[in-house]
Amino acid sequence: MDDHAEQAWGGSLLAGVDEVGRGPLAGEVVAAAVILDVRQPIAGLRDSKKLSQTRREALVDRIHERALAWAVASASVAEIDALNILQASLLAMRRAVEALDPQPAHVLVDGTQLPQWSYRSEALVRGDDRVPAIAAASILAKVHRDRALVALADEYPGYGFASHKGYPTPAHLEALRTLGVTPVHRRSYAPVKKLLAGG
Repeated sequence: MDDHAEQAWGGSLLAGVDEVGRGPLAGEVVAAAVILDVRQPIAGLRDSKKLSQTRREALVDRIHERALAWAVASASVAEIDALNILQASLLAMRRAVEALDPQPAHVLVDGTQLPQWSYRSEALVRGDDRVPAIAAASILAKVHRDRALVALADEYPGYGFASHKGYPTPAHLEALRTLGVTPVHRRSYAPVKKLLAGG
């Protein structure tokens, strides 16, 4: 992993930020922010999508133990439908960074867009594979959201949330057609909107 971007800021209260859950038809969008402790490096940090569930779970515990600060925040299904998914994602990111204690001196965000805030910050494409703090944030966000969808599977049996995590798989689309739309589905997303319109 290339941590040049972190070194450029001397590792001083640098927060990495990432989000997960833009594509699913159901559930909140989740963001995390992490300030790593340069004195306690964590081996194996990388883009959460490239790690097994077991590895992610183990790294979450290590991040909680060793990071200087970490926070997980979300934007609700109602906020996604009201704002659109991009703005809801940026809102979740802002909430995560604002929850950090101590607050960061600089913020590196995965992707191409930054929330509206007063932090010194930079957006980095593929940042979750280049910056350890962003990778740590991607892991926290992914594990948090996966656990939330497993919980929703108990609340809404038959939809398969525990397996597809809300993404538009054939099984999920079929469950939507046969069982209907739940309160945790994003009504602004085309497949859901079409069903609600009787399509």
